[in-house]
Amino acid sequence: MVSLGKPSTRRLIEELKSVVGDEYVIHRDEDLLVFEYDGSVDKALPTAVVLPADTNEVVSVTKLAATYSIPITARGAGTGLSGGAIANHGGIVLALTRMTRIIQIDAENMTAIVEPGVVNIDLSTATAPYGLYYPPDPSSQKVCTLGGNVAENSGGPHCLAYGVTTNYVLGLEVVLANGSVQWFGETTREVGGYDLRGIMVGSEGTLGIVTKIAVRLVKIPEVVRTLLAVFNNVEDASLAVSDIIAAGIVPAALEMMDKLCIRAAEASVPAGYPQDAGAILLVEVDGLSEVTDEQVADIIHVCNKHSPIEIRTASDNIEREKLWAGRKGVIGALGRLAPNYYLVDGTVPRTRIMDTLKGVEKISKDYELPIGNLLHAGDGNLHPLILFDERKPGDTQKALEAGGKILELCIQAGGVLSGEHGIGMEKQEYMPLMFTDDDMTSMAKLKLAFETNDILNPGKIFPTGSSHVAIPQTGAISRTGPDAFI
Repeated sequence: MVSLGKPSTRRLIEELKSVVGDEYVIHRDEDLLVFEYDGSVDKALPTAVVLPADTNEVVSVTKLAATYSIPITARGAGTGLSGGAIANHGGIVLALTRMTRIIQIDAENMTAIVEPGVVNIDLSTATAPYGLYYPPDPSSQKVCTLGGNVAENSGGPHCLAYGVTTNYVLGLEVVLANGSVQWFGETTREVGGYDLRGIMVGSEGTLGIVTKIAVRLVKIPEVVRTLLAVFNNVEDASLAVSDIIAAGIVPAALEMMDKLCIRAAEASVPAGYPQDAGAILLVEVDGLSEVTDEQVADIIHVCNKHSPIEIRTASDNIEREKLWAGRKGVIGALGRLAPNYYLVDGTVPRTRIMDTLKGVEKISKDYELPIGNLLHAGDGNLHPLILFDERKPGDTQKALEAGGKILELCIQAGGVLSGEHGIGMEKQEYMPLMFTDDDMTSMAKLKLAFETNDILNPGKIFPTGSSHVAIPQTGAISRTGPDAFI
C-alpha cells in the first residue's frame, strides 16, 4: 500500500471518527494523558486513541494507518511493565478494551473463543459453571486483558505447573499491517505447518493486531492445598525450592518472598506471615484429593530438611485467600518504605537462585538502595524491587544502574532477560547480552516477512543503536501504592 503522505491532525481525526464514531476517538491533549504510559512511567503522547468495536473497525483503522504510514500501537488495559503499550513514535493507539465478547465456550472440547479486551479473570468466571477455568494468572488478572497477555506471553504464580499464555492459545485472528485478516492456528486442536500462532504470541504487537483468541481450558481441580513454609534466610528457602523440584514434585505455584517483602506485606494486609522470618515459600498443589495429600506430605518432608521455622497448611479457602492477598499486594505494601520502585524481571536456573540473590544483595549494598526480592521461585523468575525516591538527587540513576547490574547477573547465571513482562522499551538495549547481531538480524526479518512496514508498535524489542551501558532502561520504574502488582 502506497503512502499518501502525512495528513493534518484534524483530517486524521475526522477520518478516524468516520470509522468508529465521534465518541470513540480521543484526541484532546488532556484526555490523551491517560494513554501516554502503561504500568511503567515511560511516557509518550499519541496523536489519537481509537476504540474499535470489532474486527472490521480494526481493519479500517489499520488500513488508514498504512495509507498514511502512521504508527499504530495496540493497547489493552495498560498494565504492562515494559513500556510495550506506549506510543513512543506517536501516531494511533488502538485501544481494544471495547472488544470484550466471550464469543464461544465449547465445554465439550474445553475451549473458548474470546475478543482481546476480555479481562483475564472474567474468562474463568464465565467458564466456572462448566467446571472449567483458564490457568495463566498474572497477578494483575483482575484488570489485565487477554490480548495484552498474548502480546507479552504473560505468566503468573500458577504457571509453574500449568504453563504460560502460549501453552493455552490454539489460534488467533490477526489483522496484519496492510489490513488483511488472517487466522493462525485452529480453534479446537493443534495443527501442522509453520507455527505462526506461536510466532505471534509474545511478539508485543509488532507483527499484527490480535482480534480473536481461541484458548484451551482445563478442569477446575477437585481440591487445592496451600502451604506456608517459613525459613530463617533465603538460602534455606532457595535450597528447599531446588529440592522440591528435584524430588519430582511440580506444585501449581511455588512463590518466595524475602524479609523486606514479608514485613511490608504483613504491615499492610496482614496475611499471617511471621515478621521475624528471613524468607517464606508459598506453595500450592491441586488435583485429586489423594494425590494432593501425598504431595503436601512430600513437600513438608523436603522443607523439613532445611530447618524451617514453621510449616503451615491453610485450613480453608478464607485462610488460603489471605495468604495469597499478602503475596499479590506486596508491591503496594512497599509504598510504606519508599515512594518509587524499579522492578527487574529476569529468570535464572532454579539451582542458581541462591547465588543470584547473593549477587542482588551485594548490588543493594554497593548502590545503597534497599532491594526486596519476590520470586516465582519454582521457575526461577526473579522480581527484585529496587526502592528509591525520585525526589532525591541521584537516586533514580542509581536505581537504573543497579537494575542493569541485576540483569547482567541473571544472564551470567545462565538466565534470560524477561520471565513474563516482555522486552518492550525497558530491556531493548540489553538484548545484546543474550543475542548476537546475527540472532537479532534473523528475528528482525520477521517484520519483513509480515510486511509490517514498521508501523506496528515501532521502536520496541530491538535495540535503538545505543549501548545498553549508555542508555539504562526506565520502563519498569513506577510508583509504589495500592494499585501496584506483579
